[in-house]
Amino acid sequence: MSARSGQMNGARNADPNAQTGANGAPSRRPRRREGSFGGPPGISTEKAKDFRGTMKALLRYLGKYRVSIIVVAVFAVVSTVFNVVGPKVLASAITELFNGLVSKYTSGGGIDFDRIWHILLLLIALYFISAIFSAAMGWIMSGVTQKTGFEMRARISEKIHRMPMKYFESNSTGDVLSRITNDVDTLAQGLNQSITQIITSVATIIGVLIMMLSISPVMTLIAVVALPISFGLIGLIMKFSQKYFNSQQDYLGKVNGQVEETISGLNIVKLFNREDAAKEEFVATNDILFASAWKSQFFSGLMMPVINFVGNLGYVSVAIFGGILAAGGSIAVGDIQAFIQYVRNFQQPMQMIAQISNMLQSTAAAAERVFEFLDEAEDMPDKEGASELRAVAGRVVFDHVRFGYDPDKIIIKDFAQRIEPGMTVAIVGPTGAGKTTIVKLLMRFYDVNEGAIELDDCDIRDMTRHGLRRNFGMVLQDTWLFKGTIMENIRYGRQEATDEEVYEAARAAHVDHFIRTLPGGYDMVLSEDAENISQGQRQLLTIARALIADSPMLILDEATSSVDTRTEELIQKAMNNLKKGRTSFVIAHRLSTIRDADVILVMNDGDVIEQGAHAELLAAGGFYADLYNSQFDPLETDAPHRL
Repeated sequence: MSARSGQMNGARNADPNAQTGANGAPSRRPRRREGSFGGPPGISTEKAKDFRGTMKALLRYLGKYRVSIIVVAVFAVVSTVFNVVGPKVLASAITELFNGLVSKYTSGGGIDFDRIWHILLLLIALYFISAIFSAAMGWIMSGVTQKTGFEMRARISEKIHRMPMKYFESNSTGDVLSRITNDVDTLAQGLNQSITQIITSVATIIGVLIMMLSISPVMTLIAVVALPISFGLIGLIMKFSQKYFNSQQDYLGKVNGQVEETISGLNIVKLFNREDAAKEEFVATNDILFASAWKSQFFSGLMMPVINFVGNLGYVSVAIFGGILAAGGSIAVGDIQAFIQYVRNFQQPMQMIAQISNMLQSTAAAAERVFEFLDEAEDMPDKEGASELRAVAGRVVFDHVRFGYDPDKIIIKDFAQRIEPGMTVAIVGPTGAGKTTIVKLLMRFYDVNEGAIELDDCDIRDMTRHGLRRNFGMVLQDTWLFKGTIMENIRYGRQEATDEEVYEAARAAHVDHFIRTLPGGYDMVLSEDAENISQGQRQLLTIARALIADSPMLILDEATSSVDTRTEELIQKAMNNLKKGRTSFVIAHRLSTIRDADVILVMNDGDVIEQGAHAELLAAGGFYADLYNSQFDPLETDAPHRL
């Protein structure tokens, strides 16, 4: 999935990597920083593993390919028939050779080599036709399984955009990626091999059984006695191994998640000297993965030796009784050779079934994880006939909003505010006060529990999410840039922007000069996570991206937090120009950056406790004054309301 496909639906400048926990909603992902977009706490619980139910669901999913699978089954049967007839034909050649030798020494006759050559040519033709049908079967089945993998990846990708933010704030990115990569690959490979092998094995068993009965029912009975024993042992082994296969797939996703998080936040890990702790956490999870993988492979590995042992007992019995019957003239010598070969052919599908049972367990475990993800709850769909909201003036009304990520733990208790078009509204307060939650409700990442949020006198729940978010530009505290040119990253805010508009936005963000000093300038390719430029430079590029979007409303989440003081002054001027004529929401920790706001909302414990202009709030000497003074009084080290 490309970086472009990772954007949140309709949010031009939203930062997917900045969806972090705050306001009473911590995330499990260590790389996330407090104060950015966050959500409710949550720990995913594993559902009961259901092998049979998962396989039924998988078969239903493959229903669209029933015609192709039927063709595969027909080809498999035809291939098996031609292959199974081979030993019987070969038996005729051996019998002819044996009779010729006996005749040579008893009656002076000889070996009819012409007849033997005709039999061998027929045998070659049979095996050649079998190979053609087998190859065609494999070609068709490969197409089915690859299409299945392709469609599942596409469905997961589409599902990601329909899922609520809550899911991604309570599950690691590595686990989601593991479902798209490891689990889908395991599923596709398992289907490709298991379906063809199941059909071929069943056809082989039936075909071989018929041929064995045609030679000697007594010897056939001796050979198949081992069959129920083998199946019983396979079922017993599968019973023990299935839970370990489930655990193996589960902890594979957890290991991937830990690796992804450690690599993405490696600088933080090193900064806090947490290398040993990260290693211990990885080793602990990896040990569980090793144990479950070892046990699953050990139990599945028992199948082949057990089946071989039981099969060899049957093979010895057939050889003994076959010799007795041949000596009595009940069967021909060639039939003994053919029957022994059929016994071997009978064992091969049994061994194949043992391998398939191993493969099916991995396939079922992978499919279960994929289906679990596809069955996750989605965002409530937009109302029928919801407005697309093509253009807005920017009037926002919070009508006694009440909200909690957990309905039993309300964060926003009674938020009421009216914001006129073109106003700059700063939201300040201690960590966990509810600042970011207000913006997330405005963007409909979550819907309110009670009350309403109106935009231009229309409840935002009566608008499409795409139409709502199209009217917002965002600059977040955590920058997100994808692997691509600088030009592409800035133009991400508005795809149809011309090169000159990109240059103008970069100049307004005071980043044009820096870009032109880079190798390749605007055509320089940023590395993954843009690690080849500084954090401050990444922040400037995201500001340029917001400028080019030219949205009527803005959300600025500590947009200058990663730049130096001189650059902050330049950016502040650019932001002032950007905010002209636009309704702007500024989440601020540096109170010096919001002194010119039209209104400052001071939040604490989910409520607005003070509001007004900067000078008014300072003069009031209340909560805001304490916050402001605590930032500029170096001697006040234990201020109770410090940000």
